[in-house]
Amino acid sequence: MDNRSEVRDFLMSRRARVEPEDVGFARGVDRRVPGLRRGEAAALAGVSVEYYARLERGGIAGASEAVLDGVAKALQMDDAEREYLYRLAHQAAGATTAGRRAAKPAPVWRPSPSIQWFLDSMQSAVAMVGNGRTDLLAWNRVGGALMDEMLTTATTTPPNFARFIFLEPVARRFYPDWEAIAGINVAQLRTEAGRDPHSKPLHDLVGELSTRSDHFRALWARHDVWEHQTGVKRFHHHAVGDLTLHFNGLDLVGNAGVQLTVLTAEPGSPDHDALQLLGGWASSSAPAGQRPDRSAPEPNRKARETP
Repeated sequence: MDNRSEVRDFLMSRRARVEPEDVGFARGVDRRVPGLRRGEAAALAGVSVEYYARLERGGIAGASEAVLDGVAKALQMDDAEREYLYRLAHQAAGATTAGRRAAKPAPVWRPSPSIQWFLDSMQSAVAMVGNGRTDLLAWNRVGGALMDEMLTTATTTPPNFARFIFLEPVARRFYPDWEAIAGINVAQLRTEAGRDPHSKPLHDLVGELSTRSDHFRALWARHDVWEHQTGVKRFHHHAVGDLTLHFNGLDLVGNAGVQLTVLTAEPGSPDHDALQLLGGWASSSAPAGQRPDRSAPEPNRKARETP
């Protein structure tokens, strides 16, 4: 993923998103580009048109914090987008050598016994550990029950949310808000590409999904980014029906690149009752030995053909 082209495409996509009327400019009748003109973006950012054009061509190396903040404010970036812009600038400023060192594939993260004990101690919540590539690396019993169909259809180890969302038809039933979930997943992958632009496993995943899914390819071209922090997700589970769960993303100190996600429901609510039912279903369903192992890596199995 070339840094200059990524900077160009990201800034152009953010500029195209800002409506001129929302920032004090008249649309006029001769506007031939979506969103702001370059000159308008430059004026809002407090830089010359020539300098802004250089930034948008990918020449972001050496840009000061004031300039980056000005561009982020002009293009109405949220916190995740602002952080992504800073990462792109940092990489352009001289991360080539470090990036080559980082290109060596990192070992698959596996939970320590104490982390797995911690996950298993959560009896009435879904607990899952994933990475920026949206691999599912560890989970508790309720988490395994919630993601049962992803685990049983997985063609790789570790299982991967992106492959499930875009390549498994059942995902469209499992996620009632599939379009939104798909967009969030791709934005997470784009964020990870900014954090670790030389990751071969990530390049391979993006290449595979771009080849096999037109929808993924279209979303990837939008250059959206997203931080997995907190929110609400809806599910339709094949055994317990509909669940609306609140999620929180929690960093595991000392475990870079992975995040714990906990999904819960308000005590006494119908969703909490459904979550309890899911826990009961997990306890009475197939024994763990008949399900994918929660941590032990194994060679990839042959990927199924695109539906």
